[in-house]
Amino acid sequence: MARYPLQGDSLRVEVAEGIATITLNRPSQHNALSRELRANLLTALRALQDDDEVGVVILTGAGDKSFSVGADLKEMQVAQLGADELGPAAPMMQAFAALTKPTIAAINGFAITGGFELAIHCDILVASTRAQFADTHARVGLVSAWGLSQYLRELIGPVRARYLSFTGNYLDAATAKAWGLVLDVVPPEELMPFCHRIAQDILECDSATVRDLKRAIDGGLHGTLDEGLALEGELARACLSRFDAGGFGERRAMVMRRGQRQAT
Repeated sequence: MARYPLQGDSLRVEVAEGIATITLNRPSQHNALSRELRANLLTALRALQDDDEVGVVILTGAGDKSFSVGADLKEMQVAQLGADELGPAAPMMQAFAALTKPTIAAINGFAITGGFELAIHCDILVASTRAQFADTHARVGLVSAWGLSQYLRELIGPVRARYLSFTGNYLDAATAKAWGLVLDVVPPEELMPFCHRIAQDILECDSATVRDLKRAIDGGLHGTLDEGLALEGELARACLSRFDAGGFGERRAMVMRRGQRQAT
């Protein structure tokens, strides 16, 4: 997209009605994360953080086979990832950590190794019935470097995380939902509309409060329970300074009406 200085066509960014859709766009290579694609994704994440027109980000892959299979193996045979791309100081991890806007991963196919890592950096994961997940680091002789060994156990528990990482076995979409990795599993043609409905629901809420809730949840996941509770209290106190008591009654009535509609 012209508003962001992207290189080539390995990444697409589309913004409409407050929702930015990032598409990993190398379908013939299963959206493998080439140097160009990684650079473009970094550019997009940083730019979207500063784009006031965007309230929610959806990340997906082009085509109907793969979200992303991770590193581009042809490039890896020539030059490996640099040390500065690995660990918590890696630009990719920093860009996701700095993004205060909710992110939804629309998993349209294989999410393998580095692609799996990209997915779990998103706040909400939704899978197509074609989606499959795998941590194949051990099978190719590498250690995960974008947080998979830590975040996966938080999402599905240490026993299941060890099973996936130690074996490199594939996890189908239905089991991923049963394990709590994804919110829901939908037919391929319904994946993006489903994710857009979630994004629209988020946009209907108070944006500053959503950002604070994202920060509180992320802070709790990355720290102790006491640290998470302290952060929640800090954010709750700060929220009171902008709270509109006068409009509270009408907003609450709207919430109740919405609940009644959803119950029918």
